[in-house]
Amino acid sequence: MMHFCLGGCNGCSIEIMAALTPVYDLERFGILHTGNPKHADVLLVGGTVNHRNRRTLKNLSDQIPAPRLIVAVGTCALTGGIFTEAYNIIGGANRVVDVDVYVPGCPPKPEAVIDGILSGLDKFEQ
Repeated sequence: MMHFCLGGCNGCSIEIMAALTPVYDLERFGILHTGNPKHADVLLVGGTVNHRNRRTLKNLSDQIPAPRLIVAVGTCALTGGIFTEAYNIIGGANRVVDVDVYVPGCPPKPEAVIDGILSGLDKFEQ
């Protein structure tokens, strides 16, 4: 998996990183964190999409080989959250890329992040 934070309060990024710690141990499911989109199958998106980072999000999504899973984590990645009314906010990640799984919460707990990733892995089995 690869994690991309679009901005916001970074609460979702903290919870995603917490899911990788030994307390929650996301690696027990065979999911490893990578910084290279060409080595990833899953893209975790957190934060709000704005005019400056939408092209980067689209480029990262296009670099991940198919089949890929895109998971929007947190209210900001789903709808824009509390920043929706800001002049530079486009909205959720689904306005730029095709999101497969939505994990709601502000911020969502690490258990919810893990459940979201695991529920989307059915896409690879198909």
